[in-house]
Amino acid sequence: MARTKTPANLVGPQIRKRRYELGLTQEQLATRCQLHGLDISRGTLSQIEAQLRCVTDDELLALARVLNVSTDSLFPVEPKKRKKVR
Repeated sequence: MARTKTPANLVGPQIRKRRYELGLTQEQLATRCQLHGLDISRGTLSQIEAQLRCVTDDELLALARVLNVSTDSLFPVEPKKRKKVR
């Protein structure tokens, strides 16, 4: 069955894209996050990238720091418009 829920976050695809740019696996990124004080597993990172899990403010700040980007750059240029519920 296809997933029809709204994404749990907007930053997942940009986190994945930046991770690819840095040549990191999810495991490697999770390890770097842990070294910077963010207790995150590879599985949690996978859920964030797939937009299945919400990202807290603290997590967003830590991920941006570890990925060496601004938090703003982790948001899409134009957020996808949500369908109106009638």
